[in-house]
Amino acid sequence: MKISDIQFENDVFLAPMAGITDIAFRGLCKELGCGLLYTEMVSAKGLYYGSSNTEALMKISEVERPVAIQIFGNDPKIMASACEIFNTRTDICMVDVNMGCPVPKIVKNGEGSALMKDPKLAAEIIKEMKKVSIKPVTVKFRTGFDSNNINAVEFAKYMEDAGIDAMAVHGRTREQMYEGRADWNIIRDVKDSVKVPVIGNGDIFCVEDAIRIKEITNCDAIMIARGARGNPWIFREIKQALKGEEIVYPTPVEKIDMCIRHLDLAVKYYEEIKAVREMRKHTAWYVKSLNNCAEIKSKINTKVSYFEVKQVLLDYKEYLKMAPS
Repeated sequence: MKISDIQFENDVFLAPMAGITDIAFRGLCKELGCGLLYTEMVSAKGLYYGSSNTEALMKISEVERPVAIQIFGNDPKIMASACEIFNTRTDICMVDVNMGCPVPKIVKNGEGSALMKDPKLAAEIIKEMKKVSIKPVTVKFRTGFDSNNINAVEFAKYMEDAGIDAMAVHGRTREQMYEGRADWNIIRDVKDSVKVPVIGNGDIFCVEDAIRIKEITNCDAIMIARGARGNPWIFREIKQALKGEEIVYPTPVEKIDMCIRHLDLAVKYYEEIKAVREMRKHTAWYVKSLNNCAEIKSKINTKVSYFEVKQVLLDYKEYLKMAPS
């Protein structure tokens, strides 16, 4: 899999997810075989005006590379100015533009998936970024804004004409948010209509999903989003399946060990209280469907210190060792 002149180890990528794909989680996904990591989306205006919160989102560790940074905004000049910042950063391999975020506060500002209603402006953003970027510029968008405006193919052509290096397509409209089923057939239509690499995204939760989306869409790569929450092993599993190897699934004890490692990394990179709060949702995903998981989630949600959370997880690990499978 190549985007521009960048060769990736494999074609199974981690999608950018706000509040999830931070420096701690990305490292674990990389360790388990992810071909390309994306940061959480970063505000171009925040970069332009030097926001400290924005800087925090762009922390990247040595073990993660290659990493793509994702930015959002709707002003071509500000987007280009933000893009220039990354030319000298060796830890960032390419710049991705978010044109698919469905969150109301983003859409109301004319950003994210709102840009699908104005493909000419979207194309102008890409053109301006391409003028200044020495790194590949990519874009992520949806099938359309709503069911009455499915314009992914038309939008993809605007992006290609503007000089985009690759595109990722989430098989839902903005109207759907994350409900219903992703329409992989539209991703196939986009793939058939452009010459640049197309990355398929939406409803890839297991090995079988990964194989099917590749077969249906003929996409050049796949992008895992919610399927990776609490399950960084999905990258290893898909790689093993595509190579025809035996798939090794994590045991319940291994899931808790990974959760503890995730907690340790979170505390390494963040203040303790922030790390503990962030780990509440991650822990819920790690323990999902395990024995007595409801009680563990309840306990974790009441703890405020690293040591308290870690002890709950260590005790739970011992419990799982003894629990019937």
